Amino acid sequence: MLGYLPLPLLWALGSILGRLSYVLARSRRRIARRNLQLCLPEYSSAAREQLVRAHFGWLGVAALCQAVGWNASRARLARLVRFQGREYLEQCLAKKQPVILLVPHFVGLELAAAALSALIHPGVYMYQKIRNPVIERQVKHARQRFGSVSIERQDDLRGLVRELKRGTPFFYLPDQDGGRRGVFVPFCGIAASTVPMLGRFAAMTGAVVIPTFAQLRPWGLGLTVRFDPPLADFPSGNLEQDTARMNQIIESRLRDMPAQYFWVHQRFKTRPLGEAPLYAARLKKRG
Repeated sequence: MLGYLPLPLLWALGSILGRLSYVLARSRRRIARRNLQLCLPEYSSAAREQLVRAHFGWLGVAALCQAVGWNASRARLARLVRFQGREYLEQCLAKKQPVILLVPHFVGLELAAAALSALIHPGVYMYQKIRNPVIERQVKHARQRFGSVSIERQDDLRGLVRELKRGTPFFYLPDQDGGRRGVFVPFCGIAASTVPMLGRFAAMTGAVVIPTFAQLRPWGLGLTVRFDPPLADFPSGNLEQDTARMNQIIESRLRDMPAQYFWVHQRFKTRPLGEAPLYAARLKKRG
């Protein structure tokens, strides 16, 4: 039912919810502080703390705005969402050229995905199955209602390659911790385990890669989706070089809108062998 409320009201309610979660979600608050300390060391302690508070506010807004993405009509999405640089994507679609949209983890990405599918072209995306079957069914229905195709991470990737070669844009969300299957490349100057699949997918399909960024506008005024120019000379044939370049692109944009980057995830959880953890272990309860 939240999805039927006016967006300015959802913005106000979400901001309150986010500020409340800042107080209650102590472990996530610590993670966000640590990430900002690592990634934006040039900020003062006071500036980073202000950024953490602002980030939790945007998390609350994004949580409630997700309901809009689940049920808004095409007409409503067209009123709420602005596109910048959409000609880069439309040129690829007109030529039926495979295209990968590099969509980093900014808080507005769910609403952006709905708008992209409804107003430009349905896409294909990979997802991690949700354990709760009710929520799984709802999320899957919401993401597929404008014709997008979902492929579970454990599925055969040949289906994804076929969709890409058919001209379906691939919504690629790249920047979570890659675990031991990732390669260590710099992110904000720190070795970060990163899944090296962007270059591989581009090489397998001949796809153009278009960096795509979602930014919620203040006061519930909507969302801006920005397409940057397609990456030149990509892939390079060097897996680590391509993965490092991807991180550089994400890093440059997070500095433009730092409050909306997903700071509450342990981006540097996996460390190179022999390096100490960057996140403090949870304190055990006494007595």
